[in-house]
Amino acid sequence: MDGFVGSDDPAYEAKVLMISVAARMAGMHPQTLRQYDRLGLVQAGRAAGGGRRYSVRDVVLLREVQRLSQDDGVNLAGIKRIIGLERLLEQAQQRVAELEAELDAAYRRMAELESLARFPGRDIVPTNQTSTALVVWRPRRSPGR
Repeated sequence: MDGFVGSDDPAYEAKVLMISVAARMAGMHPQTLRQYDRLGLVQAGRAAGGGRRYSVRDVVLLREVQRLSQDDGVNLAGIKRIIGLERLLEQAQQRVAELEAELDAAYRRMAELESLARFPGRDIVPTNQTSTALVVWRPRRSPGR
């Protein structure tokens, strides 16, 4: 959508657009937006007076709903399912990115610890890999038992 803020901009998520503005931007009638809100396709925010408020992200989603419905012939139940699956995918991708960052940090920390080790390039705690000795620990008995 030309002229809109990018999806990484906090303004993209801000629920500030009145229903008439969002409807005009999406190319729909305000009553259609109300219906989509009731169906859970788009969740409008609420102003202090109770009026619906939409974000730029909502307008982009409304245009996608319209495209799926008119161009691809998907019914509203199908569109709701598609939107739900796309949200799950987005959350999963975000979690994967977080886990990758944590893994990178762990690898950096391991490299840092290995550089400080007495035996670089080996396990952080040196092991004797040729030994097959078995150590059995038996507690000492107290006198009188």
